[in-house]
Amino acid sequence: MSRAARSALVAALVAVAAVFAACERPGPPGAAVGENATREVSMEWDRFIEDFVDGYCERQPHAAADWGRHEHDGRFPDWSPEGLAAWPRWLEERRAAALAFDPEGLDDGRAFERDHLLAQLEGELFWLRDARWPQRNPIYYADAFSPSLYLTRPYAPLPERLRAFARFAENLPRAAAQARANLETELPETFADFAVQYFGGLVTYLRDDVAGIFASVDDSELRADLERANRGAVAALEELAADLGARGSASAGFALGPDRFARMLAATERVETGLEELSAIGEQDLARNLAALGRACGELAPGVAVEECVRTVLAEKPDDPVAAARRQVAELRRIVAEGGRVGIPDGGEEALVEEAPPFNRWNPAYIDIPGPFEKDLPSVYYIAPPDPAWSEEERQGYLLGEVDLLFISAHEVWPGHFLQFLHSNRAPSAVGRLFVGYAFAEGWAHYAEELMWEEGLGDGDPRVRVGQLLNALLRDVRFVSAIGIHAGEMTLGESERLFREKAFQSPAAARQQAARGTFDPAYLSYTMGKLMILRLREDWTAANGGREALRRFHDRFLSYGGPPIPLVRGAMLDGDAAARF
Repeated sequence: MSRAARSALVAALVAVAAVFAACERPGPPGAAVGENATREVSMEWDRFIEDFVDGYCERQPHAAADWGRHEHDGRFPDWSPEGLAAWPRWLEERRAAALAFDPEGLDDGRAFERDHLLAQLEGELFWLRDARWPQRNPIYYADAFSPSLYLTRPYAPLPERLRAFARFAENLPRAAAQARANLETELPETFADFAVQYFGGLVTYLRDDVAGIFASVDDSELRADLERANRGAVAALEELAADLGARGSASAGFALGPDRFARMLAATERVETGLEELSAIGEQDLARNLAALGRACGELAPGVAVEECVRTVLAEKPDDPVAAARRQVAELRRIVAEGGRVGIPDGGEEALVEEAPPFNRWNPAYIDIPGPFEKDLPSVYYIAPPDPAWSEEERQGYLLGEVDLLFISAHEVWPGHFLQFLHSNRAPSAVGRLFVGYAFAEGWAHYAEELMWEEGLGDGDPRVRVGQLLNALLRDVRFVSAIGIHAGEMTLGESERLFREKAFQSPAAARQQAARGTFDPAYLSYTMGKLMILRLREDWTAANGGREALRRFHDRFLSYGGPPIPLVRGAMLDGDAAARF
């Protein structure tokens, strides 16, 4: 899962001053103050949002620290039985308080912010109460255990970051014990495998790489604190990985079931489309992209089977993937800037391209975007090299193909996640800056891939088209598989076969993709979000100037921050707040 997809779930805050000032900014573009809105009600709402932000940060300190509220560095949430029970109660109380505000008494911008907040709260409550993720799924705990903030982001001098990491490591054993106590004694095998891979991987990173990262800190007392705390964290993670790995059971079911899966979509994304219809929509997009792949391969290699065409294209790999990504990012930015189809906010922010650090090379490519509480920090698009200890065949298999990497660069940087968060960090709504949903974030980034092809990336080269379509097919199969394995009768073996045959994944990658669907049922959001954006674009531009209005459409869409896309549709199309594809 990419960093954006992990945090998809949640995006970014703004500086404290910006949170307070947000209330004085106008609402989303086009918003007008309602005649019955009063300054007193608006000020009361603004105080409520201000208190909510502070309360959320206090209860989810790992997220707050990642967003740039570094007074929370090194802390974990309270996952004790009492703490775990208190968290959904607090969310429910905030929901009731938000509902008590009459939207008719708020201007359009604040009324929209209220709707977005309610959607976010209801989504979080679904995962806590309905899906029971803290008891059933180790992925619920994963983000809080990531040390990436302290090890790679230069938000403070290295000695200060060492102290923060030492606090994190000191607090980790207690958090690990709480997570172990909360999770059920039997877990689905894929959930247990994820726990071993993720927490076991952290063991390796902390044991082998932390000392080198802080090697230049010349303070023996600090170094001793680091060594002691890190040793305890490694031991706790080893125990956590071993314990959860042993809980894997073939009899423990992973499927949400059709009713709960439908509730997930409604609660988290405001999508209430029937599952049978939704599955047909995914199958239709899969067929569309397979047909386009056939045409592209026919142009590239007439008479050659599509499978062989795909293998040939994917075998074209850059000698230096980091250098290749830097070239790609520069070219993508040029196309975005010169094409003028989406605005680049003022501020001069750029995304650097670097080799991934040793502790975080499980993902071949990902981007780290600092939260907007941070100031003057770069975003970094990381490319992971293969392990030099691997065989030549394993190294070549790990390396991304040139055109595959090109569309990952579009997805992660220009005009994908990096550009998207430049806009969301400037959203008029504080809630819009705070919460960027899965379908909004990944839907936009996946949409950005196709947009780049539409805008002339590759000058019509069928190889480039193949790269774009392979990324689309992967997301199409996720869409179909998520519904099939959670709400239908699809087996994991059938899901694997679909990834191999329709998305052209290797056997190992197909197994990984199918397994991910068991513990990440919302990974249909890539295609689901993209299709909702495409339909909204079609409907909005039809009444607002056609394709020449794309710049206005994109900037307006991104200005909302990251709410469920049907809410954005309702705001942009005068109340049509439904999921349409």
